[in-house]
Amino acid sequence: MRRESAAEAQLTLARLRAMDVPARLITLTDLTKGPAMAARARKARYARMVQACQQAGCVDLLLGHQADDQAETAWMRSSAGSGPDGLAGMGWISHTPDVRLVRPLLGVSRAALRNTLRAAGLAWVDDPSNLDLRAERVRVRFALHESGLSEQFWCLAMDAGSQRMARDQVLGATLARTCAFFPHGWVRLGGSLPDPAVLSGLIRTVGAQQYPPAPAAVARLCGRAGGTLAGTRLARWRDEWFLIREQAGVAAPVEASPGVVWDGRFVLRAPSALPRCGVYVGAAGYGLERKARAGWPALFCAGLPALWWQGQVVAVPHLGWCGAQDWKDAFFEFRPPVPVTGVGVYGCKKVHDRNYVGPMG
Repeated sequence: MRRESAAEAQLTLARLRAMDVPARLITLTDLTKGPAMAARARKARYARMVQACQQAGCVDLLLGHQADDQAETAWMRSSAGSGPDGLAGMGWISHTPDVRLVRPLLGVSRAALRNTLRAAGLAWVDDPSNLDLRAERVRVRFALHESGLSEQFWCLAMDAGSQRMARDQVLGATLARTCAFFPHGWVRLGGSLPDPAVLSGLIRTVGAQQYPPAPAAVARLCGRAGGTLAGTRLARWRDEWFLIREQAGVAAPVEASPGVVWDGRFVLRAPSALPRCGVYVGAAGYGLERKARAGWPALFCAGLPALWWQGQVVAVPHLGWCGAQDWKDAFFEFRPPVPVTGVGVYGCKKVHDRNYVGPMG
């Protein structure tokens, strides 16, 4: 995206090698110019870094976000009317289906990092995009610097983060007592509906959403005693409530291969080669016979992942059904992008002692 980036990457490699830190360069070659290029580039960078972690057997991916970044995030989310979870900003540790994202520098200010480099006799590289006032974050950065409120918003994020972790702990205990999770991607809620705050997290996970739906929308769903929201359906069956995937909102079919992710939630685990070419993963739909549904309603089964070949469903592993022995070893792992509870690490001790390195106004 910038001509200088190649030289900057080589500089980084040289410095790491001088410190005996093994390093290799990852290059993105398939980015195309066009709308939302920065967002697409960010997504591609994360995907390649996660892939590199998996290849190296790394559990943690360390990121360089620092304290001023956290203050900027808190300011933007506060200005946007974010809820209490959003005000917690970025987590010190965040879980994804593939790796843990660890941000060890969230308590270290940009000024402290630069002072460290000066003391080491090292120059640093400034990305010119950090001065582009067309970007909201850059405008917020300048506003925080001029107002001297960086530390205040950093502390806001730390306090909100501590409160979020306390809520997550209560939520986890509530879910353990009242809900049952199925590998099918369903949740049994019991005879009565949970609190809307609990249901909101469940909807995010079952619907494979990055963010939970608005509290008001969840409250309306509970008031209607059933219906759809954010790709999920609240359904009553055998005197109990279930939260299932809404079949109309599932992803389009994808070509089947071991490890492919469908609908953002299911990973296909299969032999190294499927028995026939032209196999696709898609929703099972409403065409399954009663005996193939293992006693479950057609409404529940319609959104399940299935293997399709020549326009026919040949296997629905969650139901233990397959049309031929060729497909019997394939199964789908339910792996939503976000868990119901945050299970991350937010907030920290904010004591102004010699170890305090929060952002400077």
